Amino acid sequence: VQLVQSGAELRNPGASVKVSCKTSGYTFTSYYIDWVRQAPGQGLEWMGRIHPEDGETSYAQKFQGRLTFTADTSTSTVYVELPSLRSEDTAVYYCVRIATMARDYWGQGTQVTVSS
Repeated sequence: VQLVQSGAELRNPGASVKVSCKTSGYTFTSYYIDWVRQAPGQGLEWMGRIHPEDGETSYAQKFQGRLTFTADTSTSTVYVELPSLRSEDTAVYYCVRIATMARDYWGQGTQVTVSS
């Protein structure tokens, strides 16, 4: 099982970013994927979840209306898009596979830096 994320991103405030997570080694449509992030000096923050089979999503209350999760079954890839970036969005973003209510495989992380 592998989850491989896109590379580091540097954006100005107000811009948008789309991070990808390409999966392999398992049946893509059988497992939820969580997105979590870790800001500098902070703990992990759950952003939400997507089920790739039907695109069902749930978002942490803090992020409702801000984020969009999508899944492409043809490439076994999930995406998170964040518009209107703020400096507080500077963090390492991770995709994580969920198996039996536990996170079992992680992407390597994508550094997103928001700075003018």
